[in-house]
Amino acid sequence: MEDVRAHLAGQSKDALVELLMSQAATDAWLRDRLLLETVGGRSGDVDLATFRAAIDRAVEPNDYEDYRPAYAYANDIEQVIDRIQALLDDGHAEAVVELAEHAIEAVEQALGWIDDSDGYLGGVLERLGDLHHTACAQARPDPQELAERLFRRELGSDWETFFGAAATYADVLGPKGLAAYRRLAEAEWARVAPLRPGDAGGRSYEGKRFRVTEMMTTLAALAGDVDELIAVMSRDLSHAYDYVRIAEVCLQDGRHDQALGWAERGAAAFPQRTDPRLRQLLAEEYHRRGRHDEAMALAWAMFTDRPTQEGYWGLKAHADRIGGWPAWRDKALAHLRSQPADRGPDAGAGRRVWPGWSGGSSELVRIFLWEGDNETAWQEATQGGCSEALWMELAAKREADHPEDALPIYQDQVERLIAQMGKQAYQQAVGLLRKVREVMTRLGREEELAAYLASVRATHKRKRNLIKLLDAAGW
Repeated sequence: MEDVRAHLAGQSKDALVELLMSQAATDAWLRDRLLLETVGGRSGDVDLATFRAAIDRAVEPNDYEDYRPAYAYANDIEQVIDRIQALLDDGHAEAVVELAEHAIEAVEQALGWIDDSDGYLGGVLERLGDLHHTACAQARPDPQELAERLFRRELGSDWETFFGAAATYADVLGPKGLAAYRRLAEAEWARVAPLRPGDAGGRSYEGKRFRVTEMMTTLAALAGDVDELIAVMSRDLSHAYDYVRIAEVCLQDGRHDQALGWAERGAAAFPQRTDPRLRQLLAEEYHRRGRHDEAMALAWAMFTDRPTQEGYWGLKAHADRIGGWPAWRDKALAHLRSQPADRGPDAGAGRRVWPGWSGGSSELVRIFLWEGDNETAWQEATQGGCSEALWMELAAKREADHPEDALPIYQDQVERLIAQMGKQAYQQAVGLLRKVREVMTRLGREEELAAYLASVRATHKRKRNLIKLLDAAGW
């Protein structure tokens, strides 16, 4: 291409013009670029029609586009935006406001025809949004008219290009524009019906309702009015977490009594299958007030609803605050042991309870391992079964002092890995066979080791890739 550059440098201006004109006749991208550079370089008014046409041609998809050509498609649009940016740099802010709005609308409509999995068009919209705001800050359009346009676009768009417009454009809208925006938002808000407990059904997140709710939330935040924010949020109490959100707003403003009131209302509205975050917040407030019995009742309810290691940690955190963990620990372990046993499909055959399943005593095993009581963890596993990962963790911990316990676990895992098939699984199986060899050698069972390795080969002799790995290991 350096040779090409040198060749072109030697051509006359007229020859180069003819070359470009000839190419532009069949190259739409080049033609649009030349047109935009031509009209954008003129003094006076901007030729908006030419720019709008170029935007439409760049954005209009030929058909449904999957993610593979999305980068090239977005790049073509970016080239047009570069020319619009140049207009802004040349002082044509008012024209850029109009062109940016036209481009945003075009891209949003095209998104239904594009697989934007990699987010290229999302980036295009973000750039256009920034360009629009910058242009508005320079052009200073009528604040009331701008407020109306922003409101319509924010309410009607599914792509959130103008999401939170009141906050983003507050510097441009000023008091008059924000007042106009608020009037429009409040008129729409008046049509939004309250949602009470039991009214869920996904209605909280319906597009229009969600957007106008966010508008009112943004306006309340801009005004710094906590009471207004609470009033907006209380229009939707269809989920337990809605009460948590309101209580958190109260806490952030130092309104502990009000926060407690909202949390208790939420607990009464959702006594069953409630949100654990609601109980957690309520328990924290009870602790803060010295009402520890009520706090522990909630902590116990959270644990029994979720009798897992994580639930156990949560219960301990609350019990430690009152120095009562030993008694609560005994109660928690007794509850876990009282849960219906699920020993898995292997139990009836008298085999190790170890499919790729996480039932049995898995939670107890996790808890005792976390507490450092490896012996009790082993006992719980052998009595009630546990997950595959926990068996392997137990084997690793028992290998040094109890190799005879670790050996059958490693051998079982070898078979499970081989059954998965594939190069990676075979490599892992051979790696674990080295561990089996080490353990059996330590136990003085070399003759049994030879027989064991021979049985693995014989059983899986048709798995050629596995046999190659065994040959390479010298087995």
